[in-house]
Amino acid sequence: MQINITGKNIELTEAIKDYVEKKISGLEKFYDKIIRAHVVIGKENHHHLKGNVFVCECKLDLAGNDIFISKNEQDLYKSIDKVHDQLEDELKKHKATQREKDKKDKREVRENKEYKLEE
Repeated sequence: MQINITGKNIELTEAIKDYVEKKISGLEKFYDKIIRAHVVIGKENHHHLKGNVFVCECKLDLAGNDIFISKNEQDLYKSIDKVHDQLEDELKKHKATQREKDKKDKREVRENKEYKLEE
């Protein structure tokens, strides 16, 4: 999986990049068909909450589908963790949906097959 990390109104340090790469690459154990991940980490200045508000957005490109999650938090690492947790849940749902779809397709093929009895 290819991971692109972008900073918005914030300087990306090696620690932040390593943390994001560790969290996002860990998603492959839930769904192994992730093509690419685009992660945007930033700091919002004009927000209704007081103080610094950090935003983490992630878009996963899957085969035939995309998943996009965005979270705002007072702490940068907390926003990254929340995005990771939400992506994990979404990938589990997507995997279950794909399995059900595959089972349905196999069932239809089995029902449509014509068996010839030998006499």
